[in-house]
Amino acid sequence: MSDAYCTDCKKETELVFDHSAGDTLCSECGLVLESHSIDETSEWRTFANESSNSDPNRVGGPTNPLLADSALTTVIAKPNGSSGDFLSSSLGRWQNRNSNSDRGLIQAFKTIATMSDRLGLVATIKDRANEIFKRLEDQKSTRGRNQDALLAACLYISCRQEDKPRTIKEICSVANGATKKEIGRAKDYIVKTLGLETGNSVELGTIHAGDFMRRFCSNLGMSQQAVKAAQEAVKKSEEFDIRRSPISIAAVVIYIITQLSDDKKPLKEISLATGVAEGTIRNSYKDLYPHLPKIAPSWYAKEEDLKNLSSP
Repeated sequence: MSDAYCTDCKKETELVFDHSAGDTLCSECGLVLESHSIDETSEWRTFANESSNSDPNRVGGPTNPLLADSALTTVIAKPNGSSGDFLSSSLGRWQNRNSNSDRGLIQAFKTIATMSDRLGLVATIKDRANEIFKRLEDQKSTRGRNQDALLAACLYISCRQEDKPRTIKEICSVANGATKKEIGRAKDYIVKTLGLETGNSVELGTIHAGDFMRRFCSNLGMSQQAVKAAQEAVKKSEEFDIRRSPISIAAVVIYIITQLSDDKKPLKEISLATGVAEGTIRNSYKDLYPHLPKIAPSWYAKEEDLKNLSSP
């Protein structure tokens, strides 16, 4: 029941909803305030063979525009020990062989969804990765290729295009055994194939060191103040010609900021959190050090602190 204004009673009264007729009535005078209402809640039903078995389902799975059948398929139940075992099992086998032409795509989409969930990616990235793989499948460009590497590369490209980049190493950690080299080759192959399809080069988006900063800082458990200082420093570093990869710059900035704080992080821990080798961080530090006074936020570190900063 809920309260609403009744035009006949001229006051707020309790309403009663008649589900069978779809009418909303006043509980005091019986006036039908609204008729033939549409119930927009889920229409759950039980399709189990036996009434004791609870198997609530809706009218079908969610539609997917990338699938030919749009996810509307018929599933034959497994035999339950009755006299129709042979017929039912035969129908089930034939259905599994012939009914779903998109079985390979469905399995690929499930793999992409699993990788996305493990990386904590949003649905838009997963959907774009599905679209990229569907385009490859339509061109018959996936045959004879490492499927796990292709799917991982689709996810990597999707992250780049959605301005939420992940490193190859991060993608590799959820790629079902595909190596960084295989994913890199698959990425180049996809970019080339899709470029030939459209006649234009595939835009991957520009990677900035700041794209990785918050995630790397979170992995290290840095304080909010240190995270803010690191984000400011990495933004200022873009003003200088530091010929290092964005990931390497992010790693060395984190090292510098943590060394200037009370909660110093060892180089090995930063290397594990960022996926950048210790030697690369040391070399990047040498390139960044001349610009350090202009990069480090003045509110976070004094000039004396920068002079006493130890190299990794």
